[in-house]
Amino acid sequence: MFVCAACGLVYELALVALGSYLIGDTVGQASIVVSLMVFAMGVGALAAKPLQRRAAVSFAVVELVLALLGGLSVLLLYAAFAWLSLYTPALIVMALVLGALIGAEIPLLMVLLQRIRRQDAGSAVADLFAADYVGALLGGLAFPFVLLPVFGQIEGALLVGIVNALAGLGLVLTVFRAELGRRAKAALILAAVAVGGVLTGAYLLAEDFEVTARQALYADPVVHAERTPYQDIVVTEAVSLTGNRDVRLFLNGDLQFSSVDEYRYHEAMVHPAMSGPKRDNVLVLGGGDGLALREVLRYPDVKSVTLVELDPAVVALARTDPRLSELNRHAFDDPRVAVRTEDAFGWLRSNTDRYDVVLVDMPDADSTATAKLYSVEFYGLVDRAMADHGRMVVQAGSPFFAPKAFWCVETTLRAAGVHSVAYQVSVPAFGEWGFHLGARGGVPALTLPPGMPLRSLDQASLAVAATFPPDRRRPADLPASTLMNPVILGFAREEWTNY
Repeated sequence: MFVCAACGLVYELALVALGSYLIGDTVGQASIVVSLMVFAMGVGALAAKPLQRRAAVSFAVVELVLALLGGLSVLLLYAAFAWLSLYTPALIVMALVLGALIGAEIPLLMVLLQRIRRQDAGSAVADLFAADYVGALLGGLAFPFVLLPVFGQIEGALLVGIVNALAGLGLVLTVFRAELGRRAKAALILAAVAVGGVLTGAYLLAEDFEVTARQALYADPVVHAERTPYQDIVVTEAVSLTGNRDVRLFLNGDLQFSSVDEYRYHEAMVHPAMSGPKRDNVLVLGGGDGLALREVLRYPDVKSVTLVELDPAVVALARTDPRLSELNRHAFDDPRVAVRTEDAFGWLRSNTDRYDVVLVDMPDADSTATAKLYSVEFYGLVDRAMADHGRMVVQAGSPFFAPKAFWCVETTLRAAGVHSVAYQVSVPAFGEWGFHLGARGGVPALTLPPGMPLRSLDQASLAVAATFPPDRRRPADLPASTLMNPVILGFAREEWTNY
């Protein structure tokens, strides 16, 4: 029961982790998986009642089927996502089937336990669930700290499937071998060999499968891919017949930039904020690709830049990959730059420095992990980090595709005591994209620093950028987003899903 519980919890966590990588909604994915599997465990326990007469054989069959499906679960769901666009229906079916098989284990093991040592029902349940819960602890700790970083999601699940099959079949063929006939033993051994062969073959081919499935998700050739404890990082590169290159960075499947037009986004984000009275000390929250940093470093009077990025792998990639380092002009090699690989929220809480300019270049607020970075509490911490004359800018998503989420940022900034002005620019890779320029004491002037040549902006076009058509202006009575009530998350999910 100890081993079975550990394997079962790994299957559950693997489904949650895969959903958070592919879909980005950790709470939603965890709720779906846990609720469906717990429900199915009850169904499985009831369905196992007729199997108790032949508990040993039934348990061995349940373990082999569970090992096969649990081991292949991540691979099958990734295939459904990459080629069939049927991830959620496939997840529901997989969670129900695995839950039913896990639920069938307990009554069958209860019967087998009584055959080893007769005892009252309370003691038997206590023994069984003690092993179950301690095994769950082992599986719960092994998944994030051993299986995921060492083997990865696909190989880790396959390895656990092999362990699951060996444990279940080993128990039946040793302790309860006397209850099996010759044919039953032979059939179980053949089935175990088949299951082991499938799982081992899948393990050996897992890397090739993952490369092929990943490429199916992207239009251009994948030139770099890695999975970190925080996210899935992919870089693609396409070269046109005329020799023009298009390098794109994706995090968890979401496009971060295209080298063809990223300058339009980063010029619009950085330079209006840099037109304040001072820009000696600059803080960049996010922006691990170094492209916003590149624009900041164009100012010779900037004395220091602190960049706070959660994932050290993104910074390492931006430093060392020739495609990205060429785009960011080796910004991380500039002696004025200091990098902190920490969570921005936690870093701001302990920060005591003050900054003339703060650039908030965070992923969109469409997941529980990023919604806190668009909250009143977060902007209050940013405000505390600004000098009295300081200015800040927030990338706020698309005012065209997600207008409620975009304008919710302005409401939230105001609730944190930051006055702001909204503006939008056209970035072909994304469409219309918007920002909020904030300051203390009053709405800041939307201007550009004199003498700074830009490819996509001048003062006239920036003035137009602050004008929104009637159907994209700020809706009335939008609430502010907080840690305890992340309304921006609901807006972002609803609007992007509808789009």
